[in-house]
Amino acid sequence: MCASSQSPQLQVAIRLPDWIHEIADWQGVYHSDEEKMALAITLADENVKRQTGGPFGSAIFDMDSGKLLGVGVNQVVAQNNSTLHGEVTAIMLSQKRIENFTLGAQGARRELFTSCEPCAMCMGATLWSGVKRLVCAATGEDARAIGFDEGPVFEQSYAYLKKAGLDVVRELMREQGRQVLQDYRLNGGEIYNG
Repeated sequence: MCASSQSPQLQVAIRLPDWIHEIADWQGVYHSDEEKMALAITLADENVKRQTGGPFGSAIFDMDSGKLLGVGVNQVVAQNNSTLHGEVTAIMLSQKRIENFTLGAQGARRELFTSCEPCAMCMGATLWSGVKRLVCAATGEDARAIGFDEGPVFEQSYAYLKKAGLDVVRELMREQGRQVLQDYRLNGGEIYNG
């Protein structure tokens, strides 16, 4: 039966790989930016090594407690959904966990750590998510260098986030983030929007 003759899909389920529970410490406290970024990069790296998705990982933390709220890894090819980037899955699953459409609910301060600077879609999702801080490892240039098209993201995009009240930190542990991207390309990872 061809896809056009089937009834339309009215529900989408998002499920991250089970191995994430081996990596994420849901009870612990992440103290430093480096610890938090190491988790985001490890998620991206494991996603590549285990061949469960693309080379992007993200983690959302409560800024006051250091507790991990949610994680995301790229699932575009694995789940046939162009919107399932690491940042978007982390945001969606975190909002589901707190049962609120904004991660800033009741004055909470949450931060998003991501193994690579956001693409255009994820930049918008970050703005709308309610996080108060964005911390990135590899750059959009690093992603483009292996063939990904990150869309219209400019220095003005980061200035817009800052004007909206977000603290933005870029290139924290850039080399480690870039290495995940390079490993993905060297191992024949699919560049699905290049």
